[in-house]
Amino acid sequence: MKKILWLAVLALAMPMATWANSTTLVFQNTGGKMTTNGTTLTLTGSTLTSLTDLGGTTYTGSLGAVSFTTGALTSGSLGNSALFGTGGSFTIVGNGSNGIPAGTLFTGSFVDANWVGTFNPKGNKGLGNWTYVLTANVQGTLSNGSPASGVSLQFTFDVPSSKPFGSGQPVRLKNGVTTVTVPEPGTLTLFGTGLVGLAGLIRRRLSR
Repeated sequence: MKKILWLAVLALAMPMATWANSTTLVFQNTGGKMTTNGTTLTLTGSTLTSLTDLGGTTYTGSLGAVSFTTGALTSGSLGNSALFGTGGSFTIVGNGSNGIPAGTLFTGSFVDANWVGTFNPKGNKGLGNWTYVLTANVQGTLSNGSPASGVSLQFTFDVPSSKPFGSGQPVRLKNGVTTVTVPEPGTLTLFGTGLVGLAGLIRRRLSR
């Protein structure tokens, strides 16, 4: 009975410890255009303007670029609201300025994405205007090969001429924030070692 109780406690403790001992990177980007081929969304020409590293230091300026293409449309309407599935690509590249290394900082793909449009009938001098927000779960790796996963929010301006978004009607990006979580290897290693020791202690006591 004691053995079963201890195993249950360990099973519950492992996922909590794994997530409690993690750290995050925060990327911010501005500008660029969101376009579509009718099936996916693509962001181009967006500038990486801020990076908060794993130590909590924030770098600002024209630091690089953020670009992506979502997975395929699974439901909804591009002009209103839609869902996109797994796939596509998500890339954040540094340009070597202001302490940021040159090259790929994060590369991955979409787990899913939610595209939501809102129409304001009083916008654009009474002609009405659409605004859009893309919220996505992403996963991939950092430049050092560490796995990372997180959430990206991309806020957009209205489509020119007050038209809904669609093929041939790009939407201008206002800003975006991407936050990725990276498990801390050292802490997880120590946690694993502690579990092995605890298991040995339990085994010895049960054998008496």
